[in-house]
Amino acid sequence: MALNLDDLGITPAGLDAVRPFAVEALDVRGRAVALGPVLENIISRHDYPEPVSRLLAEAIVLTSLLGTSLKFDGRFTLQTQTDGPVSMLVVDFSTPDAIRACATFDRELVEELMAGGKATQETLLGRGHLAMTIDQGRHMQRYQGLVELDGISLEEVARRYFERSEQIPTEVRLSVGELFTRKEGEGPVKSWTAGGILVQFLPEAPERAKQADLDPGDAPEGAVPHEVEEDDAWVEAKVLVETVKDIELTDPEVSVEMLLFRLFHERGVRLFEPQPLADKCSCSREKIEGVLAGFSAEEVEHMTVDGKIVVTCEFCSSRYEFDR
Repeated sequence: MALNLDDLGITPAGLDAVRPFAVEALDVRGRAVALGPVLENIISRHDYPEPVSRLLAEAIVLTSLLGTSLKFDGRFTLQTQTDGPVSMLVVDFSTPDAIRACATFDRELVEELMAGGKATQETLLGRGHLAMTIDQGRHMQRYQGLVELDGISLEEVARRYFERSEQIPTEVRLSVGELFTRKEGEGPVKSWTAGGILVQFLPEAPERAKQADLDPGDAPEGAVPHEVEEDDAWVEAKVLVETVKDIELTDPEVSVEMLLFRLFHERGVRLFEPQPLADKCSCSREKIEGVLAGFSAEEVEHMTVDGKIVVTCEFCSSRYEFDR
């Protein structure tokens, strides 16, 4: 029998909204999201090859899950810097709901990988690092955590970040898909869809969340690694999340509430108010004027073409023109 959310008194969050939740019987808290129009708007305004778009979309999902956890007015930025064909990904979330994203890449190298069927997430990113930065405003100190990128996925990046920076057991699933729709008398229309779920083990007794020492650690060579048996509740939560299929995260017909109910109905899942997301860029003519005012007359002359200075925002592709 199909699950009817109305019968449970639940209003679906819908697309482009993060749904926080808790499974108190397992001491687990988490967030789930399904992206649609916001993701499509961001990706479609850029002429990115398909693998680059897919990689950026996954970074947008991860940023949505992490950025909406901020409990104050501020900004969360996810940024990669690597030696791979996709040398930089930047996804920026500003409270309460604004998200924007862009990528820097070598088109020729990406197309070579595509032609050889080797355009995987790992080969596109290469080696470098991923930075997660929390900015609380002008008069507050910024916090930044770094994770080495050495051929790992963005899912594994999130696990390592929380394991090493926050010491919080974390499991995450991310997925990106393409949706094809057709209207009568018209050809198929492609759009991007994506989703993700992140769960964290947060027991009241902190010793229950103990983890094994990081490898390689500072132990002498040949020392036996210190092993810690995982808590049964966390093992159960992880196993459940690992059963999530890609199609469940990318199918617009499968709401995040339906997914959470499937995973945790036996234990009981508590839903909190959804947090909407919006495709918004912080660029403006006034901000760019302020930047240009800081350049010397020689630099301004160098930027002038046919009597005009043209600035295009890397995030939203908005075009601003100025005279000298």
